[in-house]
Amino acid sequence: MSGFTNRSAAGQALAKALAERNFDKPLVLALPRGGVPVAVEVASKLGAPLDLVMVRKIGVPFQPELAAAAVVNGAHPEIVVNESIAAMAGLTQEDIEGLADTQLQEIKRRRGIYMKGRTQVPIDGKSAIIVDDGIATGATVRAAIKAVRRQNPSRLVLAVPVAPADTLNDLRPDVDEIICLETPEPFYAIGGHYLDFAQVEDEEVVRLLAEAAKIVSDKAAQETHPTSNQG
Repeated sequence: MSGFTNRSAAGQALAKALAERNFDKPLVLALPRGGVPVAVEVASKLGAPLDLVMVRKIGVPFQPELAAAAVVNGAHPEIVVNESIAAMAGLTQEDIEGLADTQLQEIKRRRGIYMKGRTQVPIDGKSAIIVDDGIATGATVRAAIKAVRRQNPSRLVLAVPVAPADTLNDLRPDVDEIICLETPEPFYAIGGHYLDFAQVEDEEVVRLLAEAAKIVSDKAAQETHPTSNQG
């Protein structure tokens, strides 16, 4: 196999690989927006709750998709800088911190839209599985990993359909396990490894998260009040 039909298909393939691991107390953490359709399939297969790791890239002025750094919100906001790209773009630490403040406000706004008031699932003691639709430079996911690690998961797993091997090697010391289905060489942009890589809209993220929350809620209700076949 080379590449994926779309994010949902990639998520199904990733879910199959993860289901073989038998994680204790799994919690799936999606990087929106592109990671959500992938993570929904994983959470459904594992019967796990789904939450978000809200990360925003800080792009270089002349190429916004090229991440000079990434920021993730929380009690202790994390900024992870790609030093070589930041230097190439002429961005100082002060520049990056200013851009990070703007992105933190955007993260807060987006979480309100996506989660509709649902509280964050505690990570402490869980097998935290960070899911995205792919990795390029690793700046975004590195920020997510650092932020999640500070919340004391029992195990920290990075799961993606596709990524360059050298980036995965750089990330490997930061997690307990990496699950990646494909490491093509040469590696192009993430979208080059999908037949359908259309932008995921906010409305789709809201719908998918609501569906995932309902599945978990229904499962909890069934476990609390199991149906009986006895008359």
